[in-house]
Amino acid sequence: MALRAGLLGVGMMGRHHARVLREIDGVELVAIADPGGDPHGVAGELDILPDIDALIDAGLDTAVVAVPTRFHEEAALKLAAAGVHTLVEKPIAHSLDAGRRMVEAFSRAGLVGAVGHIERFNPALQELRRRLAAGELGAVYQVVTRRQGPFPSRIADVGVAKDLASHDVDLTAWVVQSDYERVFAQTAFKSGREHEDMITITGRTESGVIVNNIVNWLSPMKERVTVVTGEKGAFVADTATGDLTFFANGTIPLEWESVSSFRGVSEGDVIRYAFTKREPLRVEHEAFRDAVLGSRSDVVTMEQGLRTLAVVEAALESSRLMETVKID
Repeated sequence: MALRAGLLGVGMMGRHHARVLREIDGVELVAIADPGGDPHGVAGELDILPDIDALIDAGLDTAVVAVPTRFHEEAALKLAAAGVHTLVEKPIAHSLDAGRRMVEAFSRAGLVGAVGHIERFNPALQELRRRLAAGELGAVYQVVTRRQGPFPSRIADVGVAKDLASHDVDLTAWVVQSDYERVFAQTAFKSGREHEDMITITGRTESGVIVNNIVNWLSPMKERVTVVTGEKGAFVADTATGDLTFFANGTIPLEWESVSSFRGVSEGDVIRYAFTKREPLRVEHEAFRDAVLGSRSDVVTMEQGLRTLAVVEAALESSRLMETVKID
């Protein structure tokens, strides 16, 4: 029997949730709610319900919350009280206190509470994680991420740190399997809004990996790159295309002087891997479904989502204080 799923919010992200919920096995999308209506025409034969209460009244096993961040807590707490397993879009909440209340509510109710940190399910990063676990890079020294692009007019309630940098904080900690220990960050406000539109986070994980996350809404080009440097070379993951490339440390000396001035004194193999590339959102939904059914799953838990938010909040605090902040 399929899980009865509800969806709160059918905006830019919610419309994709609606599509995937209709595509995956073992799940039936039975109800959609959005006080703003159905701007992208995804409801189909379903009525657009007015609010979270009406959605719950439809009788759900699972729900997806894809509304602006400031509404996450209210919706999630009502779903927890109703006994509904819930996937909340990232970031988990607008504040750490709100996130803690959500974690506690789902834990107390014995329900699966998940956060939509979709980059973990990107094929390039999943392949990277698998190869790191197999020891192909040896010791990991550094992770650098770049997430840049034009300003998204649809984001109004949070800055670039919570909207975009949360992706990089989560994926970095997951890729190296170690939480951030301390951060130093700088922000800029260039678009005339109350929230930051540029942030650079420098940090270190508990395992000693050096981290740098470069994020902004001010670039004319779109860039989604993760570089992991280690003992045997460097992996470069492009999450916009799902590509993963390995640059091995140089072992062959170059004898062509004009080339060596550009490439260095030696070069190693460069390998661009071929692997199956599945849609990240679909893989994320399958992980959530499996977790609800009690199967082994790589779903991003609310506890993990709260940890990511704590790092982002620490980065914002660091930018205000202009000093390094240790993460509790």
